[in-house]
Amino acid sequence: MALIIYKPKEILAPIKEKGGIISYLSSGILISFNWGIYIWAVNNGHILQASMGYYINPLITIVFGVLFFKERLNGYKTAALIIAGLGVLVMLIGAGQLPVIALSLALSFACYGVIKKRRKANAILALLYETAFLLPIALIVISYMEVQNMGLLSQGTTTHFVLIALAGAVTAIPLLLFAAAANRVDLTTIGFIQYVSPTISLLLGVLLYHEVLDAVKLTAFVFIWIALAIYVISEIKGKSKKEIEEFI
Repeated sequence: MALIIYKPKEILAPIKEKGGIISYLSSGILISFNWGIYIWAVNNGHILQASMGYYINPLITIVFGVLFFKERLNGYKTAALIIAGLGVLVMLIGAGQLPVIALSLALSFACYGVIKKRRKANAILALLYETAFLLPIALIVISYMEVQNMGLLSQGTTTHFVLIALAGAVTAIPLLLFAAAANRVDLTTIGFIQYVSPTISLLLGVLLYHEVLDAVKLTAFVFIWIALAIYVISEIKGKSKKEIEEFI
């Protein structure tokens, strides 16, 4: 896609910038680590921790926004952060163990967001380099899997090939949108919006896959959505005040 949309000079520009190669290599490693942990967790019966990780992630993202980008939290946003934190705490206590998988997922994606925010690169070109720098490693792993008769070519069916292709698109599109948003939106705002994804997953689990919504999950769900409601009110009030000031 990048080769079609951009000229060679534009494609090479990001890696000529100071620290460009290190940034794209680091973000590629972080997102690959995040994907790998998530896939492993889901396939090894740790779905609860995987879900928990993406509930914790926005909190860490918001904290990083304050620490690294001097983003400010007003009273509403501070209250929302505390309430959301209580919801996550309910999930942590309910799990009854140190959520290593969840913390790994949350920290890796939050760090990925910080790099994207600092670099402010074109979303398509950033994704191009994040994947291109890791392509040699991926090819080595794929080749090893095929030699061991454990790869897609040796074990997969037509359905598997179609699903893998679709999974690539479903994964790439959100990353492009995330990169574009990181260049335009405060990291604190991105952090709260990220609660939408695990909440949708929770609803799908209950309504589509008939998973049990126990007291722990329900309590955490209520806390987090109250926090989101407070945050939305804060945004509406902030925009209204700004519009009034601009009008005056």
